Amino acid sequence: MATRWAAILAALLCVAFAWGASASAGSGDRPPPSLDLGTPGLPESREVQWIQPGVTFTRIARGAPDPAAAWVVEMSIPGGGSSPDPDAPPRSIQDRSSAEAFAARLTEAGFPSEAQRVDQPRTADVPDGVLGYRVRLLAGFDTQEAASAEVARLTAAGFSGRAWYSGWDGDSAARGPWTVNVVTVDPHRFRGTLSGTYGPTLEDREKTTELAALERASVAVNAGFFVFDPAAGAEGDPAGAGVYRGRFESEPIADRPVLVLDDRARHTRIVRPSWSGSVRLGRRTRPLDGINRVPGLIRNCGGTRDDLPTPRPLHDVTCTDDEELVLITPAFGASTPAGPGAEAILNRHGRVVSVSDSRGTALRRGERSLQATGSLAPAVAALESGDRLRVRSRLRGAHGSTVINGGPLLMEDGKVHITQRRDGMHQPDNPSFDYGWVLQRNPRTFAGTDARGRILFVTVDGRQLGELGLSIPETAAVARSLGMTEAINLDGGGSTAMAIRGSLISHPSDAAGERPVGDAIVIR
Repeated sequence: MATRWAAILAALLCVAFAWGASASAGSGDRPPPSLDLGTPGLPESREVQWIQPGVTFTRIARGAPDPAAAWVVEMSIPGGGSSPDPDAPPRSIQDRSSAEAFAARLTEAGFPSEAQRVDQPRTADVPDGVLGYRVRLLAGFDTQEAASAEVARLTAAGFSGRAWYSGWDGDSAARGPWTVNVVTVDPHRFRGTLSGTYGPTLEDREKTTELAALERASVAVNAGFFVFDPAAGAEGDPAGAGVYRGRFESEPIADRPVLVLDDRARHTRIVRPSWSGSVRLGRRTRPLDGINRVPGLIRNCGGTRDDLPTPRPLHDVTCTDDEELVLITPAFGASTPAGPGAEAILNRHGRVVSVSDSRGTALRRGERSLQATGSLAPAVAALESGDRLRVRSRLRGAHGSTVINGGPLLMEDGKVHITQRRDGMHQPDNPSFDYGWVLQRNPRTFAGTDARGRILFVTVDGRQLGELGLSIPETAAVARSLGMTEAINLDGGGSTAMAIRGSLISHPSDAAGERPVGDAIVIR
């Protein structure tokens, strides 16, 4: 009987906490405002669950399946003779002349098509205007299977296209549905620990649920961008700044924004840090190029002036540099990156333990590695055991026990402020990137703070018929609707995941299910 009454009391307490959290989400006793998402007046419901003192989970369901949203076929448009670059690869977005010429060619081949204008909305650093033109078949399809069958016919005729659900267009009037998962941390009532984790090593990837289990976390959310393709570096390595448990383990991408957290959730900030590193080699002080990454590969770019093709941030692009000095710590993995060049192993006092004329070895506790490539390798190879190196590394403007990389910025000082160009999400030479990454709806993960100092971690499922996802402008609008005054976009797409008490409560978009990621934000 006592057990039964205890269960009833616990249930009543959960209801009370849920009611209180729901009421406090708005102003006074008024219900919270509806999300600025889709057309006004869409049905919306909210369920609030108490997780632990100072932490609530809110699930917002908005809209409903729209029978007017059809499947379409979108084509890959070749450069063609009318393109500014006739040798350009086929893309989903091209100039108007190329798109219209290709649509006419498709129509003549028995596939009635049209060129459709794609508009770029105004952001903080990109003006509104015409991004380019896409080509789609005029016919719509009731099912994915029917659209895929038409794609097969096109392929047989020598064309390339894809089946696409029109509800995933960022400018479509689809009426939903959307699922928005929100974890709110109130620092005034929070008594737990908030931190970031990359798991056992930086170079390995783990699922968000696995990282939650390793940390025994009540909540876990996927975090920053990371290397996904081995051709771009070490899988799992943060593609931007990373500080975990107070240890600086990955350099920033230029001045892209980062999310700064402290263990008690009381000093959360979104800032643009700067970093400088150097090492004294003989009589010369040389700059460090990076920390804990494969020398020569800079994912998302934003490195030093000699990086190619650019020293500016360029999202989902891997820049290169054949002459680099990179510091490797034991956090990186079981062994340091292997390859040509030179490597010096340093003990905890900065003295050289060993030197090799190639790269790749295991580090013992307290050791670090200095790796060099290109013309910098001879200076490292010339070091001798016992030499003392002065290695300096300083991250400025991001003081916290946890720093998570992200971008673009979504909100600043209570206003929508999307820094699309500054953070490398605007690529004038490749408008197809802006189209797919910024303007179309995808799963999203983002975070920020509200006027009361509370921290909000949000995931939105997408790329599914029952989960439309968000464009970046829609993501900023939702952040504002939730009361955020500062907000940053984190890694999304197939990486988007949220776990509550060990269970995955989001719906991953990858066909294989939940994706292993580079790092996660955890609440214990």
